[in-house]
Amino acid sequence: MSLGDSVRIYRAPEFRQSSLVLGWSEDAGGVGWKVTEYLNRKLKGQEVAEIDPEDFFSLGGVAVRNDLARFPESKFYACQTHELVVFRSDPPRAEWYRFLNSILDVAERHYRVKELCILGAMVTVSAHTTPRQLFAVFDSAETKGSLSQYGLVADMDYQTPPGQRPTLNSFLLWIAKGRNLRAVSLWVPIPFYLARVEDSQAQKKVLSFLDERLNLRIDFSDLNHEIREQNEKLAQARSLSPQIDDYIHRLESNLMLSDEENGELIRKIESSLEERN
Repeated sequence: MSLGDSVRIYRAPEFRQSSLVLGWSEDAGGVGWKVTEYLNRKLKGQEVAEIDPEDFFSLGGVAVRNDLARFPESKFYACQTHELVVFRSDPPRAEWYRFLNSILDVAERHYRVKELCILGAMVTVSAHTTPRQLFAVFDSAETKGSLSQYGLVADMDYQTPPGQRPTLNSFLLWIAKGRNLRAVSLWVPIPFYLARVEDSQAQKKVLSFLDERLNLRIDFSDLNHEIREQNEKLAQARSLSPQIDDYIHRLESNLMLSDEENGELIRKIESSLEERN
């Protein structure tokens, strides 16, 4: 089965009506990538389709992580018991409109997707001890109303600056609206000093919403352990470094740090977490 030259369909499970959760690889705090990975692992997601990277990514340079070459990937997974489709992808570098439409073409035609959750993260100057919130942008007032009971912060007021492209998530939300596909773009705040490492608390915030909304019944005991472990490491870093403790205490008191202090906190936290890992 095929959907144009850029899409390969391997399997089409019999869904009556499904939901699509979409995450990108380059989110702050690893949110999109880790949440979709977690869903696939816990719900036994199986790869069912992919978008060929050739038309949408520059293959002249390949990312190398932990001494392994990593080529761009854009793959669909089906969690059949829960009628859930998961899409994990590197952000496209070209042909955004065609790429995003290809995602929705596959989702609607082959997996009967009727609802879309787009995952994202935003870097903030808050401390990691601040309770996470989940912000949302909706395709319509009807979708906003249907999700009103989940405690989402629904008063985001963001406009793309003049002369700049909209974000991928905003662009996809607009395309989904044109197809009359229910869609919500979720944004979880990430403390700036955790933006380049994983933020387990942020991941749990997103996953908890998805668990409740989609009735997934996930056992979060493993993720709760990761959160406790990360909090213990951060607490230890504060106890061993008066400077780190001072910086974070000021953030907890809603006081701004200088650019130099921000950079110093990032370096010290990343180094501390790396050593303890």
